[in-house]
Amino acid sequence: MPATSMEELVSLCKRRGFIFQGSEIYGGLQGFYDYGPLGVELKNNIKAAWWRSNVYERDDMEGLDASIIMHRQVLRHSGHEATFSDPMIDNRKNNKRYRLDHLVKDQKADVISKVAEAIGQSAENFPAVVAALNANPAQASQALKEAGVRDPFSGEVGDWTEPKPFNMMFKTTIGPVADDESYGYLRPETAQGIFTNFKNVVDSTSRRLPFGIAQIGKAFRNEITPRNFIFRVRELEQMEIEFFCTPGTDEEWHEHWLEKRLSWWEAQGVPRSKIEILDVPKEDLAHYSKRTYDLMYDYPTLGHEEIEGIANRSDYDLGSHTKNQSELGLVASVEENLDSIAKLTIPHPETNKPVVPFVIEPSAGVDRAMLAVLSEAFTKETLENGNERIVLKLKPHLAPIKVAVIPLARNKAELVDLARSIKSDLQKLGLGRILLEDSGNIGKAYRRHDEVGTPYCVTVDFDTVGKGEDASLTDTVTVRDRDTLAQERVKISELTAYLQAKLK
Repeated sequence: MPATSMEELVSLCKRRGFIFQGSEIYGGLQGFYDYGPLGVELKNNIKAAWWRSNVYERDDMEGLDASIIMHRQVLRHSGHEATFSDPMIDNRKNNKRYRLDHLVKDQKADVISKVAEAIGQSAENFPAVVAALNANPAQASQALKEAGVRDPFSGEVGDWTEPKPFNMMFKTTIGPVADDESYGYLRPETAQGIFTNFKNVVDSTSRRLPFGIAQIGKAFRNEITPRNFIFRVRELEQMEIEFFCTPGTDEEWHEHWLEKRLSWWEAQGVPRSKIEILDVPKEDLAHYSKRTYDLMYDYPTLGHEEIEGIANRSDYDLGSHTKNQSELGLVASVEENLDSIAKLTIPHPETNKPVVPFVIEPSAGVDRAMLAVLSEAFTKETLENGNERIVLKLKPHLAPIKVAVIPLARNKAELVDLARSIKSDLQKLGLGRILLEDSGNIGKAYRRHDEVGTPYCVTVDFDTVGKGEDASLTDTVTVRDRDTLAQERVKISELTAYLQAKLK
């Protein structure tokens, strides 16, 4: 059976070195996590699988790695400075602060119904309830009090302030002078780095429509209430594509990317049956979106939550930056002389006239991807002897450790030396991390590698070095399959080819 609660995943991640609380020895820092020895391997493998699928295996994609700190004008003209905010609300009784929609959503069903009734909405349309609360702050405060909304921390009915917007961007000083003209922002998304480099990529690669730019990188959001382990954090990593296409073809490309992304998730072990496609209602669309599909994965404990968004951003971003450059005097007026604007346009593939392309944006969080992959791989099994084992049935290409090479006895130099030589040969194949496991207890080693998702264990025993009872097993090793528990003797001379075929 799979993981049934977030607590099981959190326990495994801490125990086996996947994920640790950030700054833990000083009490931790909410919304920040550190990836341990196995976590960084799994994270890198997920990113490599994404990059391989979207960049290497396509002929219409380029890569980019833009700066994390951005000029404040970029995020002002992109709309983030004005709109990248969440409604927050305070409890006067204990000075705790919460994100309004999270606070209401976490209440009991009868309380949510009372809140909705107080503002003339239906509890079945929760987005409309939140929108109404935001539209009338005074009414919202009164509605929460009348409905008896409880504080998640104290459990008592709160004395709620009026909700107010809270901009989630991290502001940072640039240079030695701290004034209103010397600051920027840590980017809240990777997209704007792609848009501001659009013309640079076009000029240096001679790309024509349609084509995309892919980027994996950190983003920062000062979440009011980060929670649910690595699902909602303040420092996150995004895998994002901006796919540029001719206006009028955007809807077709939107559907193309929806199918491509669902197929990719399946290849990582996250089945379509666990993903619901939410066609986001117009009233809930981001300020830049014409239409958005949210892929909602069924997380343990959390239920269906967003794992990836696929947005049709129309020509909002490139158009907005172009117009604002015009306003700043950096380029000619858009209306007066479109032909002279070289920054953020591209020749139309048919007319060759400058055009601001439409953009389709598939955007997935690495942290949420890890949580989904771990959730699907986490398996409890009862063995024939009645014992229970926990095994991570990760796809081989994602496994943090591809092969563990285990000498049967750690105090026998001939076994250890041969195991080390086999490990070295396998490592040269470029399969990923190959680990020399010399703990000395074969049973515990097997269980440990089941729990961290190692697909194959290779055991060097006394038969391998010709000191066992069966001379025919000399120069062979035992290969154990993680999922089936089957064990097979394989000649050392054939081992690399054997594992290469298995780990494709």
